Amino acid sequence: MEKLHFKILINAPREKVWKTTLDDATYREWTSAFMEGSYAVTDWQKGSKALFLGPGGTDGMVSRIEENIPNEFLSIEHLGEIKDGVEDTTSDKVKQWAGAHENYTLKTVNGQTEFSVDCDMADDYVDMFKEIWPKALNKLKEIAER
Repeated sequence: MEKLHFKILINAPREKVWKTTLDDATYREWTSAFMEGSYAVTDWQKGSKALFLGPGGTDGMVSRIEENIPNEFLSIEHLGEIKDGVEDTTSDKVKQWAGAHENYTLKTVNGQTEFSVDCDMADDYVDMFKEIWPKALNKLKEIAER
């Protein structure tokens, strides 16, 4: 497992960036960088279950919102995967990366919002996500600055 770090400066207040990050319509827009048509099913509250699903709604990841400090910090713990609508949190394949975190930190820097992502990544996916995360953050920036 490798820790990846990405950040971007967004010319918008933290509250707007936070809302853009988590509201369903804009979440779907910026996360299309990962997979067109992907979406999340969650209330984003601490302790809540979160499903990150592909366009068909039957495949994706099952996670938990570990922490939510509005406009400041969100921590997602990935627990397993969903395949054909069935959650898997116990297979050997899943156990290799279960417990991985994806953390978003928002800070005000010179009137802008610094949006940072820290995530644990299984070795097989490091190169792919090193390419995709910057694209996703640029989309988030574009949306939040509208």
